[in-house]
Amino acid sequence: MENTKPRKKLTTFVLLMAIVLLALLGYYLWKNGLTLGPLTGSPSYQAVFLTNGQVYFGKASNINSNYLDLRDVYYLQVSEVLQPVQGKSQPESRQSISLAKLGVSELHKPKDAMKINRDQVLFIEDLETNSQVVQAIVKYKEDQLKAL
Repeated sequence: MENTKPRKKLTTFVLLMAIVLLALLGYYLWKNGLTLGPLTGSPSYQAVFLTNGQVYFGKASNINSNYLDLRDVYYLQVSEVLQPVQGKSQPESRQSISLAKLGVSELHKPKDAMKINRDQVLFIEDLETNSQVVQAIVKYKEDQLKAL
C-alpha cells in the first residue's frame, strides 16, 4: 500500500510536466510564427491585404509571427491610358490594371521576397488555382521560360 502513493505522485508529476512542456512548445511555435504549412494546406498563392490599401500576391509563411514572409511576390499595377475619341477634342481616360512581378520594373530592384509587419496586414486569403491572378502568374512564368 505504501508503494502506490509515491508512484501516484511520480505519475502526477510527470503528467503535469508533460502538459507544461506542451504548453510552452505551443506558445513558442505560435510566437515565432512556425506553422505547419500554408493556410489551408495548399501550396498555392495567398493574397495579403494591407492597411494602406495595397494587395500583394505570393506564397506566405510565418503567418503567426511579427513579420509575415512573402515570396514569389506580385502586385497590381494601375496605369492610366488616354484614348482618342472621335468628335471630342480631349482624349478619354481609362484605367488599365496589370499584374507586376516584384523586382522586375522597380528602380531600386528589390529581391523577390518581402517581410511584412503583421500589424499592417488586414487579412490573408488563399487563392484558388483557377483564379485570374494565379492564372496570370502561371502565364508570366511560362513566358519567362519561353524567353530563355
